[in-house]
This record gives sequence, structure tokens and C-alpha cells, in this order.
Amino acid sequence: MKSPISFYDAQGVVFGAFMMSMSVVFLKQTGLVTGQTAGLSLLLSYVLPFSFGTVFFCVSLPFLWLSLVRRGVNFTLRTLFVVAGVALCTPMLSELIVIERIHPLFGAALGGSCAGVGLIALFRHNASAGGLGILALVVEEKTGFKTGWFQMGFDSLIFLGACFVLAPDQILYSFVGAVILNAIIAWNFKIAQSASMSD
Repeated sequence: MKSPISFYDAQGVVFGAFMMSMSVVFLKQTGLVTGQTAGLSLLLSYVLPFSFGTVFFCVSLPFLWLSLVRRGVNFTLRTLFVVAGVALCTPMLSELIVIERIHPLFGAALGGSCAGVGLIALFRHNASAGGLGILALVVEEKTGFKTGWFQMGFDSLIFLGACFVLAPDQILYSFVGAVILNAIIAWNFKIAQSASMSD
């Protein structure tokens, strides 16, 4: 019987989830946000009495229907694993990694880079980090409009909301991190590099 996921894909999905979790750790410890559903979840976790993991999982759930309809069962199950993994792994890593001092600009660059690399790994192994990433992949698949640029447009709305929560310098640094994230994806990933939907 054929395994539903190969070791090659499994390691890519686990690596992608780990890098996404690391990204959130860097951003949260410097009081920054990012784009996409992770950024929305971070922003909400600053103003709501819920942890990032709880908010991220809840925000990502509605997008799984779109994932199931447009990307297939395997993609959806892998994405669900990633969403749950990031939600559970991020608080654990936050306990293991305590940063006493880091310049917010460097934290933004690290967070954006980790997220960009993590998302590329997930996309290449037929998964995503949930939420907007699913919609962005569908848009590129149907129209050719780059996933990274689509996500950057949505990110502008996240930063508009952040203006009411964060200080101006935090927003500026966060924006730099989001640009790095989306530029990495736009320059290093094409939809043809992702695994087949029927994989």
C-alpha cells in the first residue's frame, strides 16, 4: 500500500512548520507583527486574552474548506498538520529561546527570512501554513499573479490595523520583515515548483 506521504515530503513539511514557528518567536519577542494569517494572529494576540497559538489555529480553520475544495485532501491534511504544529510548537520554542536583547530591525529580518524559507518549503511539498497562503496559491495557479505579491497586498491591510495597536517604529520594522518574507517567496518560488495537487 502506498504511503499517503513520502519521507521527502514529510521532512519538508516538518521543516516548514518549524521555520514558521521560529519566525513567530523572533517577531513576538521583539513586539512586531508580520503579514498573512500569522500576522493577523500575532496582532490579535496582543489585544485579546488568548495566546498566539490559539488565535492562529482558529483564524486558519475557515480557510481549510477552500483548501479541500481547490487543493485536495492531501494538501489539506498536510496544511492542518502545519497549522496545529505551529500553534503548539511556537509557545514551546518561546520557552526554550529567550532573547535578552535584539534590535527590532534584525528581529524583523530574521522573522521574515525564516517565514519566507518555511513557506517555500511548505509550498514545494504540497502544503501551506493555512489561511491566506492557500488563497494565494489558488490565485497564482489560476491567474499567474505571484503568490508573494498577492500576499503583500493583503499584508498592507494587516499593517493598517497595526497602526492602532503598535508604535510607529514597530510598524516600520514589521513592514521591513513582511517585505523580506514576500520578496523571498516572489523571487525564489514558482507555482510549477509545488507538488501536484493529487500528490
